[in-house]
Amino acid sequence: MDIKLKQITNRPAEIGLSQDVREKVAIMLSQLLADQHVLYVKLRNYHWNVTGMAFKPLHDLFQEQYQELEVFIDDTAERVRSLGFFSIGTMEEFRKQSRLVETDHLDGDAQKMVENLLNDQEAIIQIIRHNANEAEELGDMGNNDFLIALMEAHEKMAWMLRAHLA
Repeated sequence: MDIKLKQITNRPAEIGLSQDVREKVAIMLSQLLADQHVLYVKLRNYHWNVTGMAFKPLHDLFQEQYQELEVFIDDTAERVRSLGFFSIGTMEEFRKQSRLVETDHLDGDAQKMVENLLNDQEAIIQIIRHNANEAEELGDMGNNDFLIALMEAHEKMAWMLRAHLA
C-alpha cells in the first residue's frame, strides 16, 4: 500500500524525531485511522440494523463502541497532525487504505454482526501491537505509549463482543 502524506510546510515539527521517523509513524497512524473509520461505519450500520432477541443489548453495545471509537479516530488523526502531516479525511482515502472490509446490514443477523466486529477488533489489536513495537524501535516513545493505550481499549471492546458469543 503506497501512502503519500502531505507535510505541513509552515513550520516542521521539531520534536526530537527525524523527518523519516515522523513520516513512517504518520503513515502507520494513517492506515490505523482508515481501519478505525471502516470499523466505525460498520458499528453504526450494525447498530441501526441489528434484529432479534438480543436487539436492545447489542444496539446499546454497538452504540457504546462507536462512540468510544469516535474519540480514538479523533486522537489518531490529531497524532498524525502533531507529527507534521495532514491527516487523511475522505471516505475514498479511508476505503483505499483500510485493511478491514466493509459489509452490508447482513439482514440484521446479530450473531454474524458480533462475529464480524470481533474479527475486526482482533485484527486492529494485532495491527496496533505491531505498530507499537515499530514505534518503539523507531524511538518514538510518545506514539508507542499512545498505541499501547489504544490497544488496551480495543482489547476491552473485543472482550465485550466475545462475551456475546456462545
